[in-house]
Amino acid sequence: MELSSCPTALRSPAITLKCNSSYYTNLLTKPTSKISYLLYRNQYPIGLNYQRSCSKPVSKRLQRPISIRACTHVGAAGPDRPVADKISDFKDACWRFLRPHTIRGTTLGSFALVARALIENSNLIKWSLLLKAFSGLFALICGNGYIVGINQIYDIGIDKVNKPYLPIAAGDLSVQSAWLLVAFFAVAGLLIVGINFGPFIFSLYTLGLFLGTIYSVPPFRMKRFPVAAFLIIATVRGFLLNFGVYYATRAALGLPFEWSAPVIFITTFVTLFALVIAITKDLPDVEGDRKYQISTFATKLGVRNIAFLGSGILLMNYIVSILAAIYMPQAFKRWLMIPAHMIFALGLIFQARALEQANYTKEAISAFYRFIWNLFYAEYAIFPFI
Repeated sequence: MELSSCPTALRSPAITLKCNSSYYTNLLTKPTSKISYLLYRNQYPIGLNYQRSCSKPVSKRLQRPISIRACTHVGAAGPDRPVADKISDFKDACWRFLRPHTIRGTTLGSFALVARALIENSNLIKWSLLLKAFSGLFALICGNGYIVGINQIYDIGIDKVNKPYLPIAAGDLSVQSAWLLVAFFAVAGLLIVGINFGPFIFSLYTLGLFLGTIYSVPPFRMKRFPVAAFLIIATVRGFLLNFGVYYATRAALGLPFEWSAPVIFITTFVTLFALVIAITKDLPDVEGDRKYQISTFATKLGVRNIAFLGSGILLMNYIVSILAAIYMPQAFKRWLMIPAHMIFALGLIFQARALEQANYTKEAISAFYRFIWNLFYAEYAIFPFI
């Protein structure tokens, strides 16, 4: 049995597996392994062709090539496919292209900071601000889409090793379509911000796009340098997002910018958190980064050391949060700040211990990284109420 790649412009090497005819028959009806399960669920763009490599004779009917297509390569689908299916496949590829977990972080952060500004000035709330708030959120999603999209365009080879499920690496989205999407995100975001939020916020937004560009695009490609890479991520996802959204919200309410203790807290907290995301995001990608000579903290210091470093920074964040609630009761609600951050810290310790017990397998590393993002979402979820 041969697993061969989809006939796309971005071809993965063929994988050949030996089997007996009973296994061959079962594979068509019920998933019996991780690979067959993925085929069964149509998750990856691979075709299934059978050769006479089985130990028993196979009937001529079974000798005919059988193709199980999970490939949704835009523009490569057969002419006989319904238009609705092609549109659905394209929408799915675009959604994965946007990296949904990053969109959730951007959206939650925006809602939390807007909610905080409105809670502090509830007497100034106007329904007319709702449309402006949603246009700002759409601009942030466009900026997020541009940054993660340009990264995928220039990381196709690396993603084929580290993240073969991403749409370009998987052949589900052509490079030309990806360029059209990132161009749309950049232009739409800049237009929305320029028209609605004034020159200062426009300059912050432009700075974020610029940093996202030099992170991925040659000849800069700052992701090659660990310190520069995590500083860019921390600046964009930490300082620029929190400061920019809060400033824009107060400006929309007709108020001058003014720091508050909770906003200083979340900006500092999330900036440090973004540093952790920046160094731990490379943990599942060590294999591909080494192959393409991308220098990261994970490739230099090792997966175990980076996992401990990231956990240590987050634990420090939580300890400082608890101390802030204890010593600044006038600024923070103790009943929420203390127990919430204790629960988050205990969850982190448990997850780090589980990673150690799993001996840092790729699956355990991916689970650990997803848990860190869940902690990120949780912090924003409680922020308006602290």
